Amino acid sequence: MSANFCLRCGQALQAVDLFGKRRQRCAQCGYIHFEDPKVAVAAHAVQGQQVLLVQRAVEPEIGKWALPAGYVDRGEDPRLAVLRELEEETSLLGEVTGLVEVFFNTSSAIPVIVIVYRVRVVSGSLMAGDDVTAAAWFRADALPTLAFESTRQVIAAWQRSARSG
Repeated sequence: MSANFCLRCGQALQAVDLFGKRRQRCAQCGYIHFEDPKVAVAAHAVQGQQVLLVQRAVEPEIGKWALPAGYVDRGEDPRLAVLRELEEETSLLGEVTGLVEVFFNTSSAIPVIVIVYRVRVVSGSLMAGDDVTAAAWFRADALPTLAFESTRQVIAAWQRSARSG
């Protein structure tokens, strides 16, 4: 979604060619509007031979299962955002133990950078929360229908690792 008015002075923006792309610029103050992608985080939590998944209660991919995830708020540390999302969706508290992968999803109208963190659950009782209808642990050989390419890729890598290790 492109801006129509300057975020600094309120004047109408004009489309101009800048830095190899068509961008909105303010002729009054010189402000250039850069369209930023959304940033989301996802928690890859494993206990024993099981992975934590949540069933989505909202579109996109409503009813399918995914890693606990959500958007990073402006100014929020992504490592703290993933722990917030884990707690909001599952009532579990965790700690980040590593970075799994970074994905760039262009399949939706707004591009999304998805940062997947390895998370160790430290406390709490599993219970479905915000934006999910269920939360559960699944074995690698008994998975539900998965949402999102990033979830499918992380789970496929985890399954390969579980088989070989």
